[in-house]
Amino acid sequence: MWRKMRRSRQELSLAEAEEILRGQTNGVLALNGDDGYPYAVPVSYVYADGKIFYHSALSGHKMDALERSDKVTFCVVAQDLIVPEKFTSYFKSVIVFGRARLLTDEAERMAAMKLLSLKYSADFMDGFSAEYEALKKVTAVIEITAEHISGKQAKELIPRKTAGAGSAADAAGTASAAGTAGAADDAQ
Repeated sequence: MWRKMRRSRQELSLAEAEEILRGQTNGVLALNGDDGYPYAVPVSYVYADGKIFYHSALSGHKMDALERSDKVTFCVVAQDLIVPEKFTSYFKSVIVFGRARLLTDEAERMAAMKLLSLKYSADFMDGFSAEYEALKKVTAVIEITAEHISGKQAKELIPRKTAGAGSAADAAGTASAAGTAGAADDAQ
């Protein structure tokens, strides 16, 4: 069902993609918006056990879109180093395809909010219970269950094999470099 990455050499492993999801502080949530327009909005989140959690107001564009369809995508960019002289950027990013649901069970809601608080306010957890109680009636807590995770990096970030690796490509590169150096020596 999921498309294979066209440039498969640039594909990140699931472990690398999950490391990016755990390490970043915001991502872009894309939903089926009004009148068929995609609606993409940045949100703070936490990733744990194949799920993304975020909180929201109880009503608004995000909540209306979730009522329309539970299918979402979530994109996180871990690196985007612009390299102007090469007309490119060295990037690492992850896209999650999943299903979102509003958490209604109080234990699930509190657990998700605790995960969010540990990520963003770990040094202030002694105030978590009071903050949660003050906001729980006006806060929606949403869980996205990942169905497919895809990560990609710029080709320039792919680890290169060392000269001692002995691959055919390494041998060809070494032979070509040696031939060029030899030709330069002959010209002197």
